[in-house]
Amino acid sequence: MAVRVSEADFDVSEEMARLAGDDTGIGGVSIFVGKVRGEAGGEKLVSMTLEHYPGMTEAELERIEAEAQQRFRLSASLIIHRVGELKPGDNIVLVIACSPHRGDAFGATAFLMDYLKTCAPFWKKETLVSGTTRWVEARESDDEAAAAWVSIGK
Repeated sequence: MAVRVSEADFDVSEEMARLAGDDTGIGGVSIFVGKVRGEAGGEKLVSMTLEHYPGMTEAELERIEAEAQQRFRLSASLIIHRVGELKPGDNIVLVIACSPHRGDAFGATAFLMDYLKTCAPFWKKETLVSGTTRWVEARESDDEAAAAWVSIGK
């Protein structure tokens, strides 16, 4: 189980190999890679800058990952979240969940992403081709997705 916040990009294949290794007990692996879109709200995006609060952010990611461990039967999991200035097409986040069974891997990946979108202390600022900058607001749909996990329970 690992979390990492970094300005550096990640290689999905390398991270997967490092995480799962030769573990023959893993029957399912679910991977999610979030990328910077080329538009935001109908406007062309030049870049997105992600900020965080060092120490607090990593602690919250570890808390979210620990909750996933309680909810799902996981052999291994990984969260990597990038910070700094990113361009359209760049990787933002990597979530990998390994489990003896695919259902737990899929469920854990969805859970982790829903909670990352709503609970992890990251702030995103978009720079548009017009020169305008704006902070990204929380989305009601993200809050609803995370809230659905409360009714599912642990």
